[in-house]
Order: sequence, then structure tokens, then C-alpha cells
Amino acid sequence: MVRQNLGPSTRTIYLCLAFLSLALHVILAIFCLTVLQTACVLPHSSSSSLNPRKDSQIDQSVSSSSHKLSTSSPDDNSYKWKGTGMPGAIGIEKKRIGTGKGNRVVEEALKLEALFKHPLYNLPEAELLEDDWLLRVKKNEHIGDYKERGINSDSHWLSSSQEEGYDKVFWTSDTETHPPWLRFHLGITRHELYKRKDLSVSKLTHYLATQRILGAVQKPGGTQLKLLMSFPNHGQALLKPRKQARDEETDVDLFYFSDFERHNAEISAFHLDRLLGFNRIPPVVGRLINLTSEIREITTDRKLYRTFFTSPAGNVCFYGQCDYYCSTEHPLCGRPHLLEVSLAAMLPELSLAPRRSWRSPWKRSYSRTKLAQWEKDPTYCDTVKQTAPYNNGTRLVDVIDMAILDFLMSNMDRHHYETFEKFGNESFLLHLDNGRAFGRHSQDELSILAPLQQCCRIRRSTLLRLRLLSYPDFRLSDVMRQSLAQDPLAAVAPLLSEAHLSALDRRLATILQTVETCEKQHDDVILNDLGNYKGDSQQISH
Repeated sequence: MVRQNLGPSTRTIYLCLAFLSLALHVILAIFCLTVLQTACVLPHSSSSSLNPRKDSQIDQSVSSSSHKLSTSSPDDNSYKWKGTGMPGAIGIEKKRIGTGKGNRVVEEALKLEALFKHPLYNLPEAELLEDDWLLRVKKNEHIGDYKERGINSDSHWLSSSQEEGYDKVFWTSDTETHPPWLRFHLGITRHELYKRKDLSVSKLTHYLATQRILGAVQKPGGTQLKLLMSFPNHGQALLKPRKQARDEETDVDLFYFSDFERHNAEISAFHLDRLLGFNRIPPVVGRLINLTSEIREITTDRKLYRTFFTSPAGNVCFYGQCDYYCSTEHPLCGRPHLLEVSLAAMLPELSLAPRRSWRSPWKRSYSRTKLAQWEKDPTYCDTVKQTAPYNNGTRLVDVIDMAILDFLMSNMDRHHYETFEKFGNESFLLHLDNGRAFGRHSQDELSILAPLQQCCRIRRSTLLRLRLLSYPDFRLSDVMRQSLAQDPLAAVAPLLSEAHLSALDRRLATILQTVETCEKQHDDVILNDLGNYKGDSQQISH
């Protein structure tokens, strides 16, 4: 082969091409590094608002937890309790929202603490008489028959249950030996379900959020699925499952009586009722449960068991039996085993503490075409005021308190309410079944305020607390956000979206404006239940 020598011009061309190629590679490398660095930088979010996660992100979070669960065993519940007071902890919220918003979390925690230290939440209490307690522990002189059988005075609470999974408990007359649910029951009085400072409430929510589930059966009655869950030491709770995303609004064309019940609404209603100082909703807490090990494998309800299946996506699902939304078209599915639920503490059994159900005077017609009488007659309240038990006592302002709560959370499904029979007409109302609340944040249903608008009557204590919650130092949306952050499910995603929290402030302003309008038209609007209480004259006055 003859070797061909390259001339000077040819070598120059090759060198130029080489330098050009090297320069292009350098430029390309710099461009790639710039793109990669930009892609990794997260956008700065405003510290004034918390953007809710989308449903897909929530599902990914639950799926991640579920994956960890499946690496060990299907019944290994990896959900752990955080904090020592109410469920959850401020630390969880700080982790979730990032250090950039830590200052706001601390500020809201201080607001919540200051709210509950305010004199309006620490009013002097009248001494309770024996008849003011719903249940009382038997005294020694009432247990002579036990002594005759060789049982000492402190052992009449001894449970002889031999059921599998139940502890052989030994309760005495000492409160410290009572399980949390019993302490809650023994704390119910004529005036409220629990005292705000009662530690039994936080112990009860901790108990429901962490204790082993021993049984699960479907609760009969009602339009949608509910389960009755059993815990050690004979505790029970009412379970409502997650059915839709937190930021998913109810369709505007859907009637209120056909709406989904929401687990986060039950939890949020409990916190809102507490912030308003009512204390009339039984404690509710959120929990991630394992559908396989904590329902399907332990249920004795064969009808419920037969509704379980595995979806094409590999998720465990069930649908139960009920009047609405209990079908294969409306399944309740885990990710793949875990499902968010609310757990509400059960009230004492009806055999021990009978309750009476009352039809609400402002009950809706539950018809697609007809209106109720109160919707057609603006003077309807005059008739109510002449009817027992609304013609004397506090029952009318009790119903108005309930209407204020319902308006704030947009609950149109208040057809009945209950009271404890023992207390007769001189008792608080139980604010039960709040699953259809917090469905719409973009619309305020003014008809819910009809009792206040038509009767123009309100408790002074209720009005002063509403005014307090309207001030920046105690803003309702801020203290509600912080209160909900203490629930275990806040570690998955905020229980209420920012749109729902903003709606609370907007609706609160509407309530206060309604009262102001009433005061311009009537003289006797405020029922003084605070005596000579002066409060903070600079912020709250009448």
C-alpha cells in the first residue's frame, strides 16, 4: 500500500474541524448542566398560604405507606402515634410544609394556645349537682350484694369476658383504672359532653388512633356505609371511610341528601365544635387502617365480608350494604391495603343513657320539588316560639347554636337532633352525624342560617366567641388549621383545603353581619348567659 502524505491545507482543515467539535461538546455540556440545575430547583412558595396537595399526591403518599406495610406482612400496621396531646404533633406539620413555613406554624400554634387561654374559654363554672351527671360510679353502700358474693368493694368492675382478644380488665372506683372511653362517658354532664381541659378526650383519641382493632361489623341503618369497630377493654367507635379527595367539591347539581359522607368532615366538625366552645360532638380522630387485617380478616359480618374484592389495580376494596353508594360502582379501596377513615367515640349505650330524637323545626323537605314551611313563611319563627320546648328555656338558642355550626361548615343535612332523656329539656343538643359537611367551599348556603335570621336570637357567649374568632390574633381559619394539624391524618395531607379554611372566615363575617342586622331591627336579640362578665372591652364588647 502506498502511504499518502497530507498537505498543509488538508491538516489545517482537520485541525479546524477538531477544534469546532470540541467547542460544540463544551457548549452542549454547559447547556445540559444548566437545564439539570434548573429542573432540580423547587419554586418558592408564598409563606402566606398553604397549597393543598392534589389527590394523586395523597394517593402516592398512602401507596408509599402501603408499600412499606407490604414489605413485612399484610397486618403490620406501620402507622405510629405522633405527639402526646391531641392526635398528631406540630412537628409533623413543620415537616410537611417545609422550613419556609415553620414561622407560620409556630404563629398559629400560639394563636390556638392563646384562644384557649382567653377568659371566654375559661369561664367560672357552676357547681354540678348529682343529677347534672349523666352516669356515676356506684358507691360502696350500693354494692352490698357484691360483698355477699365475696367480691370486695373495688372489684365490681371486673370483666369476666372470655372473648378472644379482650383483656380480662380490672377496674376499680379509682378513675385512673378506667379505660379512656369509660372516662369520657363518666365526664358527660347536663351542659356538655366534655370539658375542654379534660385530659380524657386526648387519651380517648389516642386510644382510638393507636389501639389494636379487634372487630368490625357494619352498623345497620343510615343511607351510607358505617362500621362499628371494637377495641381492647370493650371500647367501640363508629367508622366512616374516605370516599373522595379533600379538595373535590360537591357537584352544584347534586341535592344535599344525595351527597357523599366525608370522613374528613366528621373530623373537622369535631375540631370546629371545640373551637366554638360548644363541646357537643363526641371526639373524632383520623386513622389509616389496613382493610385486610383490620376488617376483612377479623369481621364476623358475613354480608360485609362477601363485598370484599381485589381491583384490577391490585387494591383491596369493599362496598358493604346500604341504601346509597354501596355497590361495585362505588367501592372503597385501599392503596393497596390502607384506607383513611374517621373514628368517632361512641356514646353510652341506650340502655344506660337513653336519648330522645327531636325533629328539627327547620328540617328540609328532602324533596326535589317541595319547599318546607320555614322556606315559604318568613314569620315561621313566631310559630316555633309558641311551641314546646322552644317556648321557654334555652332550646331555641341551642338550635341557633347548631345552625351557626352547620352554616360555617355548610351542612344542610340536619333533619333531627338528640338529647339525653335524663336531663329533660334543660340540656345541650348533641351535634351528631356531620359527614355531609364541608362539601362546597365556593358557595355559602344562607338558608342554613334561617333560625338566626328568622328568630334574631343568640347567646351572648356564642356571639362573643364568634367576634373573638374574627380578629386577626384569633382568626378562625388559622386556629382551625392548627387544630386539624394535630390529627394523625394531617401527616398524609391537610384535612381541609385552604379554600375550605377561607370559607370559614367568610361565613363567620356573614353570621356577624346577620346579628348586626337583627340588632338594628329588634331590641331583645342577645340572651345574656354570662351574667356580669365584662371580657376584654378593647376587643369584645356589646
